[in-house]
Amino acid sequence: MPNEPASASYPRRNAVTRRFTLGAPRDLRVGSDGARIAFLRSSGPEDPVNSLWVFDVETREERLVADPASLGAQDDDLPLEERARRERARESGGGIVAYDADAELTHACFALGGQIGRADLRAGSAELLVTAPGGFDPRLSADGSAIAYVCADALRVVDADSDREVIGESGETISWGAAEFIAGEEMGRTRGFWWAPDSQRLLVERVDVAPIDTWHVAAPITPWQAPQAIRYPGAGTPNAEVALAVVGLDGSRLDVGWNGLGEWEYLADASWTGEGLILTVQTRDQRTLAVLDVDPDTGECAERYRIVDDHWVELISGTPRLHDGKLITVEDRGTARRLCVDGKSVTGDEWQVRSVVDIDDERLVIRASTDPTTVDLVSVGWDGGTKVETKGGGVNGVAIGGDVWALTRSDMDGRVIGDIMIGSETVGTITDTSERPAGDLHVTFHTVADRELRTALVLPSRYDGVAPLPVLMDPYGGPHAQRVQRAAGLFHAPQWFADQGFAVIITDGRGTPGRGPVFEREVSGDLAAPVLDDQVAALRALADDHPFLDLGRVAIRGWSFGGYLAALAVLRRPDVFHAAVAGAPVTDWRLYDTHYTERYLGNPNEEPENYERTDLCADVARLGERTLPPLMLIHGLADDNVVAAHTLQLSRALLEAGKPHTVLPLSGVTHMTPQEEVAENLLLVQLVFLRKALGIET
Repeated sequence: MPNEPASASYPRRNAVTRRFTLGAPRDLRVGSDGARIAFLRSSGPEDPVNSLWVFDVETREERLVADPASLGAQDDDLPLEERARRERARESGGGIVAYDADAELTHACFALGGQIGRADLRAGSAELLVTAPGGFDPRLSADGSAIAYVCADALRVVDADSDREVIGESGETISWGAAEFIAGEEMGRTRGFWWAPDSQRLLVERVDVAPIDTWHVAAPITPWQAPQAIRYPGAGTPNAEVALAVVGLDGSRLDVGWNGLGEWEYLADASWTGEGLILTVQTRDQRTLAVLDVDPDTGECAERYRIVDDHWVELISGTPRLHDGKLITVEDRGTARRLCVDGKSVTGDEWQVRSVVDIDDERLVIRASTDPTTVDLVSVGWDGGTKVETKGGGVNGVAIGGDVWALTRSDMDGRVIGDIMIGSETVGTITDTSERPAGDLHVTFHTVADRELRTALVLPSRYDGVAPLPVLMDPYGGPHAQRVQRAAGLFHAPQWFADQGFAVIITDGRGTPGRGPVFEREVSGDLAAPVLDDQVAALRALADDHPFLDLGRVAIRGWSFGGYLAALAVLRRPDVFHAAVAGAPVTDWRLYDTHYTERYLGNPNEEPENYERTDLCADVARLGERTLPPLMLIHGLADDNVVAAHTLQLSRALLEAGKPHTVLPLSGVTHMTPQEEVAENLLLVQLVFLRKALGIET
């Protein structure tokens, strides 16, 4: 470990508090009658173990309902399937990390260390049930009488009478009730079964991973252990085979013919309410999305609605949904992502819709943006009339039940979770015991270059505004994620780097969300050139207005897609970038998964040129005699999302080309790097590398 600089307390506090999230209320849910709010929270800023709580709206009191310590369950012996589910969800906490409940929040269920628990939210009591060991993903029936859960590749149900398997199948590659890798990693669907409104039947997913190639994730520090075998659907290779069946508690089974003609590749979502049973499905190329009506008595499917796009159809949280016979969707039309009802737009060009939060007979509540750096809550009438429910900048969210709103807001002053509103009156606030990072933020927001790129500039806390500052670009830069939003939590790590003597620049370029479908689709067929060009354009435009930015000392760092972008920068533009830290980078998109990669680059068997132009190893071959700026590659060897082969292949290509570089392998670390020591020292190691690479004195 390098010598810690004077301000090294931030890396330590950032690590032990899991980026200052421990102790904050999370997963808020408001009962349909507005009487109770359920949420998860740990005891404080260094406690990763979450408990289940209830806030009583009438009395304004919080009540601890399910405490892992009191229940006597250990969270350190999780089923492998639950570990995988948490990795897909980027879950870094422990204890009760998810729960399910009935609409009125009278009862809830949860998993804890492979055991299934049940809670009475009115009485404030909880118990662990006698169930098969290794259970996960429990879901409560609509009437609260039974809990279904997944265990040993089968779906089980526990009620007052028994705990029993309702459907399962022999075969090492077959599972019932659990979402497949692609659904959890890329489609936002973490579940594989859905209760019927009558609580007597379930729609259950059957997954067969036999067509998928087997990859191996090794742990070199334990050579006596066999590598972990995973089924990874790389771009251009087969996906899992997904089937559906309606399964009755009486043992009946009715197969659902959702893909009888073979048109659909992906089951994106399912919804079974009193309005009916619908499926959201996609073609392999994701240019067509359809909503299918399912007859649960016959298993027959009929297409209700179809969306077609020349590039791809986005999956938007909260849709498609049914209400009073109407179908609610969010669709890309022209320059806007619009809220639609039965195919008719009810929002215009001014709003970019992020998600649908709540629907009732009077209005729909959406999260939407007019400026990509902020997200507002907007009520939209069925006739298209809009009312902005939030005021000022920031990123807003809400859980709604009856006339009660539980608000979440992040802005540049910090984060407020759990302000309870009834109408315009604040009636209470859920306690937040998380830690706030020390020190002030020195962040300014800019719109730069011809494409009006949203950019943040972070300067040292003590800076005279004159002395030249080396520059650290700190982007993510890819689809489905933003770094430039008016939310303080995004800037604490950049501020720490700035306080070590850098001017930190963060830019959201083409492909990032919040700017509309045209801006996002400009990376179609090429995830390299447009993304990198926008980073260079933002750097130069900002330097024109801020002459203290030292363009002779520019570094770039990033993780995942940001790691890809960092390595790309020094390979293609060593005239601009003089050092890079690339964490868990995708280096060859053929080694990344089907759903994400093919959305932007197409199928490599049909459009191989898109993969060639974005392959970092191919860029190495084009370096010739040019000198490669200092490059540090960091990768968790247990990463099953961006596997370590990406970094190792690039390192081999660099070595064969005679290009010196640094590789930092992280044994036992996944894509998340949740370990405290790793998270802390990664920041310090990067700082030492960047200072040395740019010739900066400590």
